[in-house]
Amino acid sequence: MKKRQLGVILTACMLTGVLAGCSDKEAGAGEGGGTDSKKPVTFSWLAYDRVEGKIRTDWEIFKEIEAKTGVKVNFQIVSQEGLTEKKQIMIATNSTTDFIQVSTQEGREHGPDKIFLNLNDYLDKAPNLKSFFEKYPEAKAVATGADGGIYTVPVIEGDAEGKGFNFIWYTRKDLLDKYSLKAPTTMDEFYQFLKAFKEKEPTSYPLIPNAIVGDTGLYTVFGRAFTGIHGFYNIDPATDKYAFAPYHKGYKDSLTFLNKLYTEKLLDPEYSLLTQAQWEERILTGKSLVTYFWKADLESLTEKARKAGKADYELDAIPQVAADGVKNYQFSRPVIGAVGRAISAKVKDKDRAVQFMDYLVSEEGSNYLSLGIEGKTYTKENGQPMFMKEFGASPFNTLRKDWGVWYDLITLDNAKSREVWERGLSDKSKDINKRYEPFIIPAPKQIVKTQEELELEKSKLNNLNKFLEQKLTEFVTGKTPINDTTYQQFIDQAKKLGSDDLLNMYNTAYTRTYGKK
Repeated sequence: MKKRQLGVILTACMLTGVLAGCSDKEAGAGEGGGTDSKKPVTFSWLAYDRVEGKIRTDWEIFKEIEAKTGVKVNFQIVSQEGLTEKKQIMIATNSTTDFIQVSTQEGREHGPDKIFLNLNDYLDKAPNLKSFFEKYPEAKAVATGADGGIYTVPVIEGDAEGKGFNFIWYTRKDLLDKYSLKAPTTMDEFYQFLKAFKEKEPTSYPLIPNAIVGDTGLYTVFGRAFTGIHGFYNIDPATDKYAFAPYHKGYKDSLTFLNKLYTEKLLDPEYSLLTQAQWEERILTGKSLVTYFWKADLESLTEKARKAGKADYELDAIPQVAADGVKNYQFSRPVIGAVGRAISAKVKDKDRAVQFMDYLVSEEGSNYLSLGIEGKTYTKENGQPMFMKEFGASPFNTLRKDWGVWYDLITLDNAKSREVWERGLSDKSKDINKRYEPFIIPAPKQIVKTQEELELEKSKLNNLNKFLEQKLTEFVTGKTPINDTTYQQFIDQAKKLGSDDLLNMYNTAYTRTYGKK
């Protein structure tokens, strides 16, 4: 970093104590002899305020945790928008908070440089962490650096059976019933379905995506429907190898299909420019009628529309569709997430810090972070935890705001929270889950890249993605015609930007990580 920038950072550190290197001595941050496991100690922890509710100092679960462990958590709070930059500065200056969430890749990359504590040195004193890594070999693989050290505790996202999933197709059931429309089951029926909606609701643009890339992005969803590849690069379930979706014949067909929707005004003409707020407004007001989104939001969006005066408004799921001959699937939530909790290598009381991490991975500690307090945030029915009924269809809002439960950058087991939430779903939501079960297949495991592979990815992937997003938008909106010549030019340019190099790298890393042939 430039000297001036470093000076500003260090000055801010001295003035505000935001960086972990400026731990609040009066709070005893990271201090304590380590011999008394209940001796009061305070650890700093980087977090951000969520839209559901801000970080609070009086969350009861942390009072309970402090009573059990002697550890007080001092959250260092940043905005969600400033989180990435703050984390990067902390890593660059080796001044992270005592506890911090980073990507497992960041853990592997910077852990050996003494930025994060090597947990492998403490596993004999941390039985829960030791059991965790024995139970989840993938977690150990993605947490282990080139030097053999373990630098993160990856967050658990999905169940081991690979059944949990996130996304569904929404449509307006009240209008479906009103016009006696049949939910589509094939891609051609999907097109006819949108045409029928346009005919009945001529001022609408029936299909609206909330993004163009990402899990719910237009190009991701339709690319998968026509090629069987989720996103630009991913595992092809048919071959168990990485594939680049635009190389598949069906990808050109997906663009032709989307261009037809765009031309016939069945797709929102501003689809590539929409904000999340605009997407929601158009869904709630009936300007758009079909979308692909998080299943967890279906009932809350219905409720929001009804409160706004649309008494008959109702969203429901329609089947997931795919082109003829293409596997119709959706990946489950991955069991092991791409992020994990790390401990600063500079934490003053390393033993106590590891003890605390070990407690948070234990059943009791994990329950506090993922479920809360029995009798206050959840009860047990037939021995199974259930979130309080008064929290409604979206209990995570209350849990996060009032209790700090299931809170991003804090919880270590999202899968446990989701399992309990889904246990208490409405009959309608349970029915949607059942309808989508046939489409769900286990998510691919993460790959571990070497430093050279990381450099290759950094040097090529961002520019390639920007090109793909721009060119696909030109194809769909008709700015560039779709024919054999223009599509070949598109592929040729992708190759120049490194599409082959990246594909080979992903397959090499996948083979090395999991012994695939």
